[in-house]
Parts: sequence; structure tokens; C-alpha cells
Amino acid sequence: MNEGKGIQNYAIRALTTEDLEQYNALLRYAFQVTEQELMDTGWKDDEIKQSKFPVLKRADVLGCFDGETLVSQVAVYPLKANIYGAVYPIGFVTSVCTYPEYSGRGIMKRLMFQALSHMRERRQPFAMLFPYSIPLYRRFGWEIISNKISYTVKDRQIPARAKAPGYVRRVDWENSDFINLHTRFASATHGCLFRNSLAWEEYWRWSEDDTFVAVYYDVHDNPQGYMVYLIKDDVMHIKEMIYLNREAQQGLWEYIRAHDSMIDEVHGNSYASEPIAFEMDDGDIREIIRPYIMGRIVDVEQFLRLYPCEPEEPGVCFSFEVEDTFLPWNNGRFTVLFQQGKTSLVQKRADFHVRLSIATLSALLMGYKTAAKLHRLGRIEAEPRAIARLDNALLQETPYISDYI
Repeated sequence: MNEGKGIQNYAIRALTTEDLEQYNALLRYAFQVTEQELMDTGWKDDEIKQSKFPVLKRADVLGCFDGETLVSQVAVYPLKANIYGAVYPIGFVTSVCTYPEYSGRGIMKRLMFQALSHMRERRQPFAMLFPYSIPLYRRFGWEIISNKISYTVKDRQIPARAKAPGYVRRVDWENSDFINLHTRFASATHGCLFRNSLAWEEYWRWSEDDTFVAVYYDVHDNPQGYMVYLIKDDVMHIKEMIYLNREAQQGLWEYIRAHDSMIDEVHGNSYASEPIAFEMDDGDIREIIRPYIMGRIVDVEQFLRLYPCEPEEPGVCFSFEVEDTFLPWNNGRFTVLFQQGKTSLVQKRADFHVRLSIATLSALLMGYKTAAKLHRLGRIEAEPRAIARLDNALLQETPYISDYI
């Protein structure tokens, strides 16, 4: 099929709750969610339909119609993220799907452009998504910005020396200590999303009923960390483990060790892009790293006005020549002053010049790769001195993004 064939005959509009049945049917078809899978996780057909009702009310959901039939759709969840301590309004793009017979006609390209345009209008300068095809999204200016490390720890490898003075208590899913802990963690963690009610609903969507939450409290009864887990077939599956300090980390591992007579292995994930083997008593564990979340600057000017920095020398000024073939308002030259922890757009002669794509700029400013690394990969054009000064001006911290909306 040729891109654009017959696309003028299609209509794009925002979906409403009246479109719930078609929205759900397209999701189910595209992602092949079977009745058996729903039953295995405790869902009934009516329940999953109604679970998407809030999405159509509170998210920006666009659909393409062939007559009265919904053939393609994309949803944008309004969220906030911590980017180097600054709270950014962002959009998390999800539910991206098209019926196969309509693929190759440029429909999704048109939907994506409109969704990102809406984000710009709502002053959401950054977007994230979980990619089903990295090459596809790279064509639209997206780039990988975070990793997930999956690990397997045998029962005999669970840290035996992990000791903590506090205690662990199991709580329910709506427990305020648990919810507030994540907010505290997000406030202190670059890249982390602040979960609103919609994000929490997605977080629990496919969780089984016997998924537990365990909170670690210090000796003063202050919550300092938690883990969400499921024990099944002699394996402890850790959905998420966060902690505000080393004590809470050790306390949670001590709690895991208390289950050693019940389990053979621990399966979990880390989103800090650092292997955990070094921290283990027996570091001979299995770890698999893979790209996780892709991101994209939606509006360069809006993004930079919020962006923190840490230049070693005051008042360093860069001219960024940005190529964005998908969103034309980002295509051009931006003169940026990094000074006293703040970034500003200025009209003055730049000290250094840098040329790069919007995808590369997104990865650079999110801290996924340094300017030096991107330069070695041929992704940034600049003099070596400019690259060194740019890395000195930028904060360097790998994003922690654990949510899959």
C-alpha cells in the first residue's frame, strides 16, 4: 500500500466515551489480548471495557475513521515528570495501533503529528512512549532515553548480610504511605514520572489479585521504601522496588530473604541503568539490559525554558542548529545561555556551535548519552572543544523511568 492512498477520505477526531467499544476492540485486536489472558488476570470483558472509560474522559485520544469505523488511534496521557529537579508537564503516548489492512497509508504519521501538536498547544514540551518498533518511532524524531535491566537471583544468592533496624509491613494497594513514597521518590529522581490517578490505574491494570505491597519503615515509623511483588510457581516476581536510602534497600532485601523457604528465584527489574551485581554478596547473577522508554522534545523553546544546568564556567553560550523533519517549529537555530543553574534563549553571539537532530538533542538533554559519546557516534557535529564545554554545562544523570503506560 502506498502512503497517503485514500487518506483524504478519512476523518480524524477526538474520541469520546461514545467510542468506547470501538476503541477497546481495536486495542484488543492490535495487541492480541485474548479472553483467556483476561480471565487469567481476573478480568471480565465488561470490566476491561469500563476500565478504559476514564482514559477517554481524561486523556487526549485521537482516532482515524473510515466512515463510521475506527481504524487507527493514539492516546496521550497528561502527566508530570522530574527532569533534573524541574517538574515538567509531559505527554505519555500510548494505545498506538492501526488495523493491519490500513497500515502503510500514512494514517499513524498524521495522528502522531496531530497528537504532538496538541501537546505543544497544552505546553507539554516533552513526550514519552514505550516503543513497539524503535525504527518506526525514530523516523518521527523519537530516541531511546532509558533502559530496563531484568535480573534473576537464585535463592542462595539473596544477600545474607542485608540487615536493617526497621521493619516491613504489608499494606493494601491504596495505602497512603505507599502512594506518598512514590511521590517522594519521584521528587528526588531524574526522569521519574509523578503518578496521578490515571497512571495508578494503569499501574494496577494487569496485576493479579495476590500481588502484594510491602513497605519498609525505619525505627521512627517513617516509610522509607517499598516493593510490589507476586509469588508464583516458586518465583518471587518483583514488579517494583524503590527506596529513599540504603537502609530501606537492605531492609527490603532482608524481607525477600525471609521468603527463601518459599521461593527458588527472584525475578525483578532495575531502571537506574546500572547493574545490581556489584551490590550483591554473590554477584554471579543473570542480568539483561534492553532499551525501555523513548522520548522526544515536542517544543525546543518550551523545553529549554524549564531546563536546569550546571556550567562550570558562568555564562557559556551555545548555538544549537536542530534538524526536526517531523515538527517544523523545532527546525532551526536556538542560541542558549547556560548560567547559574538556569537555561535561557538569547539573542547574542554564541561561544560554540553544535549541529544535531531533535532525537539526538532529546537523548542528550535527558542525560541518556553524553555529548562526547554522541559525538563519537557521529550524532553531533561540533569542534572537540565545544563538546567538552557542553558536557561541562549539562547535568549528567541517567533517567529513571519505570512506568509503562
